[in-house]
Amino acid sequence: MFRQSFRYGALAVAALLIALPAAAQDVGLVEKKVFAMPSYTTAGGKTIRDVKVGWESYGTLNANRDNVIVVPHFFSGNSHAAGKYKAEDAAPGYWNAIIGPGKPIDTGKYFVISVDSLANLNTKDPNTTTTGPASIDPATGKPYGMSFPIVTMRDFVNVQKALLDSLGVRKVHAAVGASMGALQSIEWASAYPDFVERLVPVIGGAEASAWVIGRLHLWADPILMDPNWNKGDYYGKTEPTAGLAVALKLVTLDAQHWAWADKAFGRKWADAAKDPAASFENKYQIQQVLDTSGAARARASDANSFLYLVKANHLFVAGHMGSLEEGLAKIKAKTLFLPAKGDLLLVPGYAQQAAEILKKQGKSAEVVEIAGDRGHLDGLFAIGSVGEPLRRFLDN
Repeated sequence: MFRQSFRYGALAVAALLIALPAAAQDVGLVEKKVFAMPSYTTAGGKTIRDVKVGWESYGTLNANRDNVIVVPHFFSGNSHAAGKYKAEDAAPGYWNAIIGPGKPIDTGKYFVISVDSLANLNTKDPNTTTTGPASIDPATGKPYGMSFPIVTMRDFVNVQKALLDSLGVRKVHAAVGASMGALQSIEWASAYPDFVERLVPVIGGAEASAWVIGRLHLWADPILMDPNWNKGDYYGKTEPTAGLAVALKLVTLDAQHWAWADKAFGRKWADAAKDPAASFENKYQIQQVLDTSGAARARASDANSFLYLVKANHLFVAGHMGSLEEGLAKIKAKTLFLPAKGDLLLVPGYAQQAAEILKKQGKSAEVVEIAGDRGHLDGLFAIGSVGEPLRRFLDN
């Protein structure tokens, strides 16, 4: 019966992963907006002038202005969480599976908002607006480069809070984010405990462990070793795209799982006529795919911004209070952690650790694992599989 109902494996996987009600709909076409601040003072005490960040929203803000769900984005992402800009766009926003009318994050009930981070990686994407090292410093008329102030998850959240304040938002029903978005969501709940009612960190923990610091250090190294990086002074010159491409290859592979690689590529050659044993120029298929994707992503990205995001992740500990326990102690929100069972980067144990600390502090915290074979990326591609626990948590 099962085989007759799902004759094609892809359809079976899609049905299992998405698992959404029949009434669910897409949010449709969306608009990227820009929020501007005359100045912003960082957590480190440095002032940035003329701050601009992009943002998107889905659903309608209610009369009480308290039905808001904030969705901070992941390391290499932006605020395009759902919908399309144009009908002919190749793909919708990254969490389109769970954001929309009738979906777990139901835009018939909630006003969902996502904001491009400071130092966003995608500086050459016309649908991303950010202020970071590639931006023009009003004091000099030149790009900041590495003179841009160090920014943290607290800074990302504070800029988002300023946007919500400008909209008259009185309460955040939930902060829900994946990966670096999970870190920002936790920071939301710790920095503004009386403002955030629910917290859903997806594929993320409450501090950057030594393992994570080490992995991200390796991500940054290819950029620093590229002679074209020139200590961050490359704007208007040859950019360190070779180093950035290698960095993005590392990000891509670290975010996946070995089971995915074996299933998708195995030991296939990139070219059936070119045996890798015959020449160093001949590659396996996975090598070719990583090379191609890394180069393509590098063309839309900024190397200095990559380094600033690595630094922001390195510095993260909930609440930036000095200790994990102190930062989590400030949280009042009910919390649902959604780690990916096969995550090899931000392993499920990090979420379990944070949940246990919260419970010992007398807080409400639960953990539901996401199953799949995409590793860290199951938090994006398999998010529909935990749609119902997410829906119940948000609607309870």
